[in-house]
Amino acid sequence: MPKGTTSFDNAIEVGLMTIEAFSVIQMRLMGMAGLWPVSPNENAQMVTEKLEAIFRSTADAGQATLRGGSPDEIAAAAIAPIRNATRANSERLGNNALKRG
Repeated sequence: MPKGTTSFDNAIEVGLMTIEAFSVIQMRLMGMAGLWPVSPNENAQMVTEKLEAIFRSTADAGQATLRGGSPDEIAAAAIAPIRNATRANSERLGNNALKRG
């Protein structure tokens, strides 16, 4: 994360991540009910991507700590991989509906 990351920046990222995660959960639940187009491997993908994101989050936060980052920089490093996953899922699942809709 760039120097100068603030608690406010982190709060915005967590807020956006929360909104995206809620959307992804809803689209996946509707997909399981047959009301939203999802790929056949969506259930497996949602498990593996969570593991990948949490491992990346932990590693990035650890690296930021070892570099002597501020608490805000460490938090930002931990947030970024999870936010990237929620953003990508939200866009992918939303685009699936647009393509098939």
